Order: sequence, then C-alpha cells, then structure tokens
Amino acid sequence: MLISGLLIGAALGFVLQRGRFCVTGAFRDVWIAKNTWWLSAFFVAIAVQAVGIWVLNALGVITLEASAFPWLATIVGGFIFGFGIVLAGGCATGTYYRASEGLVGSWFALIFYALFATISKYGPLAGTTEAMRGVTVGTQGSIHETLGVSPWVLVLVLVAVTGLWARHHLTKPRMKMATLPPERTGLNHLLFEKAWNPFATAVVIGVIAIIAWPASWATGRESGLGITTPSANIASYLTTGDVELVDWGVFLVLGILIGSFIAAKGSGEFKLRVPDAQTIVRSIGGGALMGVGAAWAGGCTIGNALVATAAFEWQGWVSFAVMILGTGAAAKLFIAPRKTSAAPGRVPAGV
Repeated sequence: MLISGLLIGAALGFVLQRGRFCVTGAFRDVWIAKNTWWLSAFFVAIAVQAVGIWVLNALGVITLEASAFPWLATIVGGFIFGFGIVLAGGCATGTYYRASEGLVGSWFALIFYALFATISKYGPLAGTTEAMRGVTVGTQGSIHETLGVSPWVLVLVLVAVTGLWARHHLTKPRMKMATLPPERTGLNHLLFEKAWNPFATAVVIGVIAIIAWPASWATGRESGLGITTPSANIASYLTTGDVELVDWGVFLVLGILIGSFIAAKGSGEFKLRVPDAQTIVRSIGGGALMGVGAAWAGGCTIGNALVATAAFEWQGWVSFAVMILGTGAAAKLFIAPRKTSAAPGRVPAGV
C-alpha cells in the first residue's frame, strides 16, 4: 500500500510543475503586485478538499479530529516559515518541483529544509519544538467545535466565498500573452505544452489531496498530504537507517520529485541552472528557516495551509495567515527594493 504514496506524489508533482502552482508566488503577490489571483486559486484547492474530506468523515472512511491549539509555536513557526520561503525561492512543494527542474539553488534549499526539520523534530532542537508546541489554548483545536456549529456550515461558507472570489478573477479581463503555434497535438499538447489554468490546476490539486487521505490511512498514517515530517524522516533515515521512518509520507515526497521531473523533461523545462553565490547562501538560509518554522508550526504550506485549513483546524488557518505576514516581511526586505531599482515591469505571479 505504500506504493500509493509514490503514485499520488508523482501525480501531485506533475500537476504542480505543469500548473506552475507556487504558493510562495501567491503569498508574495499579495504584497508586491497587490494581486490575489493565485491566492484565490489556492483557496479553490482548499475548498475542493474540504468538501471531499468531510464527506469521507461522514462516511466513516476517515476521522477528522484536532488536538489543543499550540498557538505560540503556530504563530512563531508560521512567520519564520513564511519569511524563509522567500529566501529559498519556493515553499516546500515549490522547492521540490523546482529542484526537479534542475535549479541548483532549490537543491540547497531542499537539503537544508529537510536537515533543519530533522534537527527541530528529532535532534538538538527537538526539546525547543516540544516546549513551544506545549503552549496551548483550550481543549478544542477545531474552529467548528469552538463555535459550536456543524463543520458543514464552515464548508458552505468556504465554498461560497471561494466561488465568488474565483468568479471575480475569472470575469476580469487579463492581458493576453503572445504564444507560439503549438508543436504537439492532442493529449501530448495538453500535458506538456499548453499553459494550465491556475483554477483548473487548483481543482486537480484539491482532488489529489482528497484521495491522499484514505490512501494514507490505509497504511496506518492517519493524515493527508504532508511534506515536512516526511522530509525530516528521509534525512533521519539516511543517518540512522531506521526503516520505521520510511512511511507513506516518504513515498509521497519522493513521488513529487519523480512526477515533477517527468513534467519538466516532457515540457522541455528541465535545465541545470547554477545560481550566483548570494542566491545559494539565501537558499541555504531560507531552507533552514523553512525547516525550523514548519517543525514549530506543525506543518508547511501543504500540511497547514492546504490540509489543516480544509479540516478547519485553528492551527491551519492561523499559520496560513501568519505565513502570509512572514512572506510579506521578507518580500518587503528582499524583493521590493530590487523591484524599485529595476526597470518598470510586473513581478511574475508564479515562481
């Protein structure tokens, strides 16, 4: 059953790479481009997943529960993670799929992300992580339990708000970019050449996230998509040889590398690119901050901002908001000055 993690990860990596679906770009555009196009697409993925997993919960396939809300670790860790993804040039999944495109800077970010997640979860900083996450508030970690309402009320609100937000962007006229005549036809053109619509990509990601839940539960891992703990488990396994660490999540992240590599090669976007020394140093620092921040916050932009939000956990939504603030702080420090000094032009939406 572990092989399902590899297959689902490969599908996710393929879709992320071809859809150019980067959460860092979505967060960054809020501050730099004053644009919420990609952020609204990300909400579509959350909403689609929310509908699916609460149906699965109602059918008894999975059980959605949330423990007490570790507010301190969530806020501090989320901000650190959001700051780090700007330096690293991508969030957890963004770093994985960009590494598969041949970006050497992302290799460094990925290595140090996994290393510092391991240090924070199992190594010298494990005590700090445990102490931070031990500071909780209340006994109910889910929003619907706190409010005393059915989770379906929140599902309906999320779907309605997301639908109106997406409609707002889809009905707005957008600048059309010049494109070359297609060189491929049929499915080959769709999979490897045609530019993917962000909202269609978000729907597919949401469906993949739904499928991940029962597939993961079938192996004894009672969770959905997740990147940080599996990345830490890989680094820990490579140093300890403990095969117990190799679970469904490990196969998932390995699958992301494989799927995004296939997508990059098939679309002609794979190319080894070695950045300058400053970029490498920033990638290392960003990866380290991502590892520590995600360990403290209990998840990254996938585990928290995509998955825990769909389950309506306080940890998910609070970390989501704080990650955006951390991204904004880093963007103002490292991107805004560069944009001001450069020639006029719009910052691309995706990484």
